[in-house]
Amino acid sequence: MSDSLLARKYFDGIYIPAGLLVFGTAIVKREWVVYAVLAAIALGSLKFYNNLPKKVLRQDAFQDFELKEKTVISHNVAIYRFALPTPSSVLGLPIGQHISIGAALAQPDGSSKDIVRPYTPISGDHQPGYFDLLIKSYPTGNISRHMASLTVGQTIRVKGPRGAFVYTPNMVRHFGMVAGGTGITPMLQVIRAIVRGRAAGDNTQVDLIFANVTPQDILLKEDLDALVAEDKGIRVHYVLDKPPAGWTGGVGYVTSDMITKWLPVPADDVKILICGPPPMISGLKKTTEALGFKKARPVSKLEDQVFAF
Repeated sequence: MSDSLLARKYFDGIYIPAGLLVFGTAIVKREWVVYAVLAAIALGSLKFYNNLPKKVLRQDAFQDFELKEKTVISHNVAIYRFALPTPSSVLGLPIGQHISIGAALAQPDGSSKDIVRPYTPISGDHQPGYFDLLIKSYPTGNISRHMASLTVGQTIRVKGPRGAFVYTPNMVRHFGMVAGGTGITPMLQVIRAIVRGRAAGDNTQVDLIFANVTPQDILLKEDLDALVAEDKGIRVHYVLDKPPAGWTGGVGYVTSDMITKWLPVPADDVKILICGPPPMISGLKKTTEALGFKKARPVSKLEDQVFAF
C-alpha cells in the first residue's frame, strides 16, 4: 500500500467521521455505543476498501481508455495521457511489462484489419488515475500513425499485462542497458522503480547506453539527466549517429568497445537489457555473446542474462 494509514485522507474520510458517530451516540444514548462502534468499523472498512487502488488491466479482453491530454514533444513525438476509470484506479502493470494497443485500421484495398502493437507506459502504478504513453509516429507505422491522429476525447483499446520481464528489487547487482530511440521506455520504467526503491533497500546499479541519430532525437533526456543527478547508482551514456560539433559522447552504432567501456562485465549477478529497432537487437545479441555473455534466445525469458524486450 503506497499511502500511510496516517494520511490526511484517512483522517478526513474515515477516522473523524467514525469518531463523531461514536461520540454523538454516547451523548444521545450511551447504551448504543457498542453498536455505534461496530457501525463505525464496518463503514470505515468499506470506505478504506473503496479507497484502495483498483487494477483495471485485463489480459483476456481489450478495454477502452479516453485520451485526456496530448503533449507534443516534436513533429513526430508526443506524450499521450489516458484516463483510468476512477482517480484511484491503476493499470496494474508490473515493472518491466507492457500493454497491447489494438485498432481496426483501413487497408489500401479498402478493407479493415485489426492491428496490435506493444507499448510500455512511462508512468506507473504509483501514479493512480491515468497512464502516459510516449509514442513516436512513423510514416509507415500502423498504431503509431493512428495514435498521432487521436484528439482529446477519443479512445484507444488496451489489454495486458504482456511480456516475460518483471522487475523485482535487487534481482541483479548491476543492469547494463542498451536502448535505441523509443526503446528507452521500458528502461526508464525499470530505472524509476529502482530509484523509488532505494529507501527500501534496492541497491541495483545501472549503466544505460542510449543510442539516437541526433541530439534532437534523444527522448526524455531531461528526465534521464535528473535521475542521474539524483542517484549516483544510475549512469547514462549517450551515443549519436550524427553528432554535432564538440560532441563528447559516443559516435555511430553501439559497438563492443562501448559495451566493454560502459557496461558491467559478464557475471552471474549481471543482466543486459536491450530494446530498440530489430537490426539493433540482432546485432547486440551477437556482440554480447562475443564479449562473454550467455547466448541470447530468439525470444527472451526472464532468467536470461541478455534480455531483449
